[in-house]
Amino acid sequence: MTIRRHPARWAVVAMLWLTAGLSFAQAQADEPICVTDDAEREVCLAAPATRIVALSPGVTELLFSAGAGERVVGAVSFSDYPAVAEDLPRVGSYDRLDLEALLALDPDLIVAWAGGNPREQVERLAALGLPVYFSDAGDFAAIATSLERLGALAGSEAQGRTAADTLRGEVAELRSRYADAAPVPVFYQVWDEPLMTVNGEHWISRALSLCGGETLFADESPLVPRIGREAVLARDPEAIITGGMGKANSRWLDAWRDFPELTAVRRDNLFFVDPDLVQRATPRLVEGTRALCAHLEAARERR
Repeated sequence: MTIRRHPARWAVVAMLWLTAGLSFAQAQADEPICVTDDAEREVCLAAPATRIVALSPGVTELLFSAGAGERVVGAVSFSDYPAVAEDLPRVGSYDRLDLEALLALDPDLIVAWAGGNPREQVERLAALGLPVYFSDAGDFAAIATSLERLGALAGSEAQGRTAADTLRGEVAELRSRYADAAPVPVFYQVWDEPLMTVNGEHWISRALSLCGGETLFADESPLVPRIGREAVLARDPEAIITGGMGKANSRWLDAWRDFPELTAVRRDNLFFVDPDLVQRATPRLVEGTRALCAHLEAARERR
């Protein structure tokens, strides 16, 4: 039996398949990009963001780490990492936004700090129809997830995923290395006057716990509680760690030397760590955690 081929008919079929394929591809392209932020809100964009404003120094770091740095057009004061971020236009400070300057940048995505930005000002931005992503990473797992989500919103999904996987691997290595480390009671000082520390839910406490650090005031309810110096003396930490007021300012530790009865002072377990490495919930927290772990190891050796 002879099978007759009809070129015209096959051309029509091929055209129908091609049209169907193009329609499917177009439908995929038109699908919005949706993620869930740290406030459990769904944030959707019609296309990857190209004009992003970051409302905390930590958020700025996260965006650059997720591969979205070239899309960041504005940031708040003290957004200084990476170095190129220092040249970004400023939109006020994290606790007092300059809304006029922010709106002048015509952003298509605002990444806010849920735990620090003025809620009323951020809600005003959302009321104007601007997409707002609330970031509030409280531990390493949340930092990794934030990298993936921000990468997705900025069209740098592959970079965000790679950065997240790298972070998870580094944390797993630290956890394994210090799995059997002996506990060390630690007082971490955030501020001097008033005297402030961190509770057990803060990412600094979680970083310390990776290498056996036990936060002295883990049971306090505020994330960053104010406490009296007498309370520190009563709990007698084996180590005191602070980031001070800057990268080269460890003077807060000197004040504790007035209390020689403290175990931390008697054993010279007064340690300084770069605050930028521990007081921002970003991938650099791993580097800060390595420094914390080294200090705790030194404390163990002095027993």
